[in-house]
Amino acid sequence: MTCRELTDFILDYVGGTLEPEVRARFEHHLTLCPGCVNYLSAYRATIALGRGAFDDEDQLVEQAGVPESLIRAVLSARGATQRPA
Repeated sequence: MTCRELTDFILDYVGGTLEPEVRARFEHHLTLCPGCVNYLSAYRATIALGRGAFDDEDQLVEQAGVPESLIRAVLSARGATQRPA
């Protein structure tokens, strides 16, 4: 498996839906490629952050180490772009 193929299968891998043979090739590639191990880790972290996007925002931001100035800018822009319901 190549790095490009790994990215094609990553969603199914994380979701646990890869065929056993493809999963074995995927996991073998991970034993050989630190870059793809890092990519998988970042992918999983992105999923976790996305799932928590509507949880307690203060806790999520604290865990992510986001600068306070960036938080204020995002919240300000969010308020400016939201339309009344």
